[in-house]
Amino acid sequence: MSKTKSAFFCQSCGYESAKWLGKCPGCNNWNTFVEEVIVKGSDKKEKDEWRDYSGLGKQKTISINDVSSAEEKRILTTDAELNRVLGGGIVLGSIVLVAGEPGIGKSTLFLQIGLQLKDVVTLYISGEESEQQIKMRADRIGIGSDNFYILTETNTQTIFQEIKKLKPQLVIVDSIQTLQSPFVESGAGSISQIRETAGELQRFAKESNTPVFLIGHITKDGTIAGPKILEHMVDTVLQFEGDQHYAYRILRTLKNRFGSTSELGIYEMTGTGMRAVNNPSELLITQKEEQLSGIAIAATMEGMRPLLIEGQALVTQSVYGTPQRTVSGFDLRRLQLLLAVLEKRGGFHFGVKDVFINIAGGIKVEDPSIDLAIVSALLSSYEDTPINQHYCFAGEVGLSGEIRAVNRIEQRIAEAEKLGFERIIVSKYNSKSLGKQKFNIEVVPLGKVEELYQYLF
Repeated sequence: MSKTKSAFFCQSCGYESAKWLGKCPGCNNWNTFVEEVIVKGSDKKEKDEWRDYSGLGKQKTISINDVSSAEEKRILTTDAELNRVLGGGIVLGSIVLVAGEPGIGKSTLFLQIGLQLKDVVTLYISGEESEQQIKMRADRIGIGSDNFYILTETNTQTIFQEIKKLKPQLVIVDSIQTLQSPFVESGAGSISQIRETAGELQRFAKESNTPVFLIGHITKDGTIAGPKILEHMVDTVLQFEGDQHYAYRILRTLKNRFGSTSELGIYEMTGTGMRAVNNPSELLITQKEEQLSGIAIAATMEGMRPLLIEGQALVTQSVYGTPQRTVSGFDLRRLQLLLAVLEKRGGFHFGVKDVFINIAGGIKVEDPSIDLAIVSALLSSYEDTPINQHYCFAGEVGLSGEIRAVNRIEQRIAEAEKLGFERIIVSKYNSKSLGKQKFNIEVVPLGKVEELYQYLF
């Protein structure tokens, strides 16, 4: 008979303890320990069960000089956004965790990707929906595939028996929180179950060289549900985010062992599934009939991709004693820094004004090169004079009011030129790196915030 053992686990980080603790030594959170039952028995045998599956009957220990350093083999999907976010396609044997809010479109996106891979045998394991629900969604997407198989099951041992029969080339699990391993007695979604089922899937992925996508849940704080160890075990962590009130969804990379973590994929939610947005700059700039004050276009970078984003500012006389500072999609502390620079270096009295900043399209921007556009929008709203809508900006603003150089300036200029802008205002320190290149857009190099004010107004 197997011995039944219980242990206490921290719900935040997965720290294991023999007795209940008030404060977790791992993450310093209070009252996060819950008791879970574990079976440590003779029925759990570690087998080389994926050896015959993949034909990888090789020795364990190997010299580093004998390892071939070829590029990882990848499956290229028909979705250019996902390929770029993953670093160039799905790496064989990789395990990818995708997390997002309920109803954001995780299941729709991965069902769609599985159906589009017509040459790849795909197994979609659903612990949340029935076959009929998945079929209804597939009919709505309107893509058919002979190589797409559905399994509605939560027991991992039954899942692995089905995998051995089918031998899929891609496995999608929706979701990891619904799976249960018979080796652990606690309920589905508990810390020990998530850790055990993810560990079994990771062993399968590495030994059989089959890529596995795990769809995960998110807590009310916006962090990925389950122990932190889940994010350490997987190769890539993607976060699918977006506002329920906007049709746009953003796929971000939080961790990637096979590529850059600064990539971004943009999708539009439509009636027939997710549409990849190849030119997001056109979406993020609102089309206006007349020129309005307080609007400036920034040329920013997200990973390797240049984006043109509209920054909006509103400066009004403060009614209350303490002026308000409200931001959406921009860093509040960064705004306070820029206002202090304008107050000190430019002599503008923002101390008696309410200031509101918004980045159009519901996107969050962390690139410091948006500073120049935000400063221009603030000055435009302060003076109530519109900026020419064919101007755009790329530059970081320093504490002494200087306009600092930003990276990849050629790509930013090329994107602005492609979208029909006539002038781009950059730092004069960038003009050295531009050299003799010829652009069909006028590049205006400036050195200080005072020069920017004189140039625009």
